[in-house]
Amino acid sequence: MKTSLSRCLSALLVVSFALSTNWSHAEDKTSSPGRLQPGDLVGICGDSITEQKLYSLYIADYLLMCQPQPKLAAIQFGWSGERAPSFLARMKNDALVYKPTVVTTCYGMNDGGYIATKPDLLETYRTSMTSIVDTFKAEGVRFIVVGTPGAVDTFYYKGKATPPEVYNQTLADFGQAAKEVAAKEGVGFADVHGAMMNVMAKAKAANGQDFCVTGGDGVHPPPDGHLIMAYAFLKALGCDGTIGTITVDLKANQAEATEGTKVLSDQNGTIELESTRYPFCFAEGDAKDPKTPRSILPFLPFNADLNRYVLVVKNAPSASLKITWGTQSKTFSADELAKGINLAAEFLDNPFSAPFAAAQQKIADEQVFETSSNKVFLHSLPMWNDAFPDLKDVTANLSAKVIEKWKTLRDASVAAVVPVKHEIKIEAVN
Repeated sequence: MKTSLSRCLSALLVVSFALSTNWSHAEDKTSSPGRLQPGDLVGICGDSITEQKLYSLYIADYLLMCQPQPKLAAIQFGWSGERAPSFLARMKNDALVYKPTVVTTCYGMNDGGYIATKPDLLETYRTSMTSIVDTFKAEGVRFIVVGTPGAVDTFYYKGKATPPEVYNQTLADFGQAAKEVAAKEGVGFADVHGAMMNVMAKAKAANGQDFCVTGGDGVHPPPDGHLIMAYAFLKALGCDGTIGTITVDLKANQAEATEGTKVLSDQNGTIELESTRYPFCFAEGDAKDPKTPRSILPFLPFNADLNRYVLVVKNAPSASLKITWGTQSKTFSADELAKGINLAAEFLDNPFSAPFAAAQQKIADEQVFETSSNKVFLHSLPMWNDAFPDLKDVTANLSAKVIEKWKTLRDASVAAVVPVKHEIKIEAVN
């Protein structure tokens, strides 16, 4: 025990704490409790599925780069094997020390015990989730989204105590309990289980029953399943999907753009732009490979609901126009362009892809540290204080130092979101 504690303390003492942060939260957090506000810090709480750092990464990507509000931040508190009572016991020490203003929760997968619904397990979950919400409220968290557990894969969940249809019913029962807790407590709700079941059925019907949505073990999703989870939470957080609109009048030779995108020049259908707000971008890969989120897009309205970067073209000189954005070109009818096309959906590879990936890597680095700070550094401090009270002077400042280190990584993520210059070329098709 002493050896383990010594390693923990040594790790804490060698963490680099240089650089202070200019990141700050908005002062006024008293209004609009059911929506994101500028400067919010969103805490993402859950079990090993959260600790996979995929749906949490997509949420953090979206909040920072797609910018539903300015200066948003996210932090994940995933812990492998965790149940709601376990998080309740550690939440003040490991999570609330960061003072999140918004939180999401995703418990129930382990709480159900991987068996048919047992009333005592369900009641423990319900009681614990109620206490979690009450604790968040007491600690000043303004906006809470209670999420259901996810789903198990109808093909890959094998060799367990129950078949997939039985455990998915258990998860649905726990999801109903989560919904009732949210309603009783007057907080937000995300039906992650319902979304995953719905999309999984569509994807398997199209691609075969062995198309993987919730993981080779039937529990831990690959990236495609995590995009479904992120979608459910982002919708529950009130994100409306408006990234930006670029409007081009070819007759007037004039272009304009909404906030986040600036028109630099417009000459004969070639529009040069600079954007600080990014559309959500998806890593390249086989369109039917679950290891890429692209594979789930035909069955999930992510782009339509959450990722609208729209081009509107007025007064087209021909019935069809070729649109070139970056290195990709596609042809659309004049009617389609007059109504507006979603560039983010039509051009999955676009000028934002590389900058998005670069910023995403910084966010991923940040989330790796979050797991260490959550499960090792902060979690060990009460043990040190209990076992070695004479070291309290040493440990007293470590919590703040860990948070300071996280803010340094957070600043690196923010700095990675640089303005992107890009060009849209519009040509008549004869």
